[in-house]
Amino acid sequence: MAQRVQIMCINKSDRQNPHERIRNVGGVNAGWTRWKLSEDEAIRGIEAGKWDFYTHVDGRTADVIIAVHLGRKYLKTKPDGVRPDNLLALPECP
Repeated sequence: MAQRVQIMCINKSDRQNPHERIRNVGGVNAGWTRWKLSEDEAIRGIEAGKWDFYTHVDGRTADVIIAVHLGRKYLKTKPDGVRPDNLLALPECP
């Protein structure tokens, strides 16, 4: 069974561009240690059934899914009417 993990931050190539590709996702473990994965590592973990990622901001939870654009896999949240995408709106990872 996949471990449910909250993504709390991201790194993008161009932080100011709302459509720029995510390079890393990150968060905090139960022991308050930080973790960070490349987007490709996170996608492989989802596909392998290791992780089930989500975001939780301002009382709203959104599941993270894998999408494909022009043959390239990337992460995004399930559509919930929030713009920009919940994942892209997260703060920068340290």
